[in-house]
Amino acid sequence: MTHPSTLPRIREGRHGDVPIVLGMFDSAVTWLTAQGRTGQWGSEPFTGNPRRTRQITGWLELGGMRIAEVDDHPAGCLVVGGAHDYVTPATEPELYVQALVTDRRYHGHGIGRALLDRAAAEAAERGVGLLRVDCYAGDDGRLVAYYESCGFTRVAPFTVGEWPGMLLQRRI
Repeated sequence: MTHPSTLPRIREGRHGDVPIVLGMFDSAVTWLTAQGRTGQWGSEPFTGNPRRTRQITGWLELGGMRIAEVDDHPAGCLVVGGAHDYVTPATEPELYVQALVTDRRYHGHGIGRALLDRAAAEAAERGVGLLRVDCYAGDDGRLVAYYESCGFTRVAPFTVGEWPGMLLQRRI
């Protein structure tokens, strides 16, 4: 894949995006599995999994889905909304990044960073000074380090069953 000619265009999710987002997760799972990194999302494709389809459909229906496009091709997905129930509630108004995934074909093109910047801009537009996200904190911690490189700071580790997570925040 060549380098995109422009920064991604970010649009609201729309009808027809669910299979596209499932495919983005499939590409990420395939890449992670090839590296022996199955702790984050497992090793099975999201496509064909009814629970995952319902989850992504819910994100679309609640209006928090954003799609990054490069040269009119979907390259990443961000979902914003309320905090997940497994993290400590914020003590002030916030916008929460519920999901972030990029199609592996666009790795290294700044798609995730652009989507996180969009979330920060949305928080600012809403008059909210806090953007939070949680992520997988296992293996070598590269995902936590990625969010830190995007301006987030660690708040607290947590676990959901055996799954190790890290809650992070970014001040707006």
